[in-house]
Amino acid sequence: MTQAHELLLPAGGAEDLGHGSVYFVGTATTIIRYAGFTILTDPNFLHRGEKVHLGYGLTSTRRTDPAMEIGDLPPLDLVLLSHMHEDHFDRVAERDLDKQAPIVTIPHAAKSLKKSGFAAPIPIKTWDSLTVKKGDMTLKITSMPGTHGPGIMGKVLPPVMGSLLQFRTSSGKLPLQLYISGDTLINDQLREIPRVFPDIDLALLHLGGTRVLGIMVTMDARQGVEAIRIINPKVAVAIHYNDYTVFKSPLDDFKREVQSAGLEDRVLYVSHGDTYAFEIPESRLT
Repeated sequence: MTQAHELLLPAGGAEDLGHGSVYFVGTATTIIRYAGFTILTDPNFLHRGEKVHLGYGLTSTRRTDPAMEIGDLPPLDLVLLSHMHEDHFDRVAERDLDKQAPIVTIPHAAKSLKKSGFAAPIPIKTWDSLTVKKGDMTLKITSMPGTHGPGIMGKVLPPVMGSLLQFRTSSGKLPLQLYISGDTLINDQLREIPRVFPDIDLALLHLGGTRVLGIMVTMDARQGVEAIRIINPKVAVAIHYNDYTVFKSPLDDFKREVQSAGLEDRVLYVSHGDTYAFEIPESRLT
């Protein structure tokens, strides 16, 4: 692994290291707050009935509304973008996001963002990292491997990354490791993640069983359970499961697979507008 450049953010107020939250806007859009950082993932703010273009003349219609409007976002430290598909970075985000906002993403998406007038995309390749410093905290973002489609479909779809967020204190403590799958299928590279980064605390899993031309290109219920077994997070949260007509594996299927696997105590479900609030044990901070 190699190290990407460093991003220095202005110091904010006092960090609350004992508590954090993930707010679910919809699709793969979340707002992650921890240790003084506020991070927006995969901004998608289209409304019910509006269409996204997936390339090659393919479209999909949104079935849901976002839990908030883009104009209601809190001040952001950075945006984390898994890949350049319209259901992850839509025309609303292209129009209304701050063009100076740091956007951490893969090189393919960074090039597209620059063409759209965004001044500060930060590309990181698979297994490379970006170190973000804010006050006494350091956030290390590492690009995780992802495969959006099998075989030839993987050549047609844009490249994708997962992300690992590691929050570290000035004394070297690592209170939180948060994994975001991105739009990936199960593949052998994912098995490297727990070998390199054991003890992941929280995983946000992009599910939905998205199908393009009948071919599955995001994890369905069974693959979602397999991802939990591979990554082995203490807690997994399902996102990206019901928002577009190309999503063919509903959340209820995932719930049944989780129950069958005996993993109910490790999986949480959030609806649009829900917040998953978590606590960090004192033993992780001292």
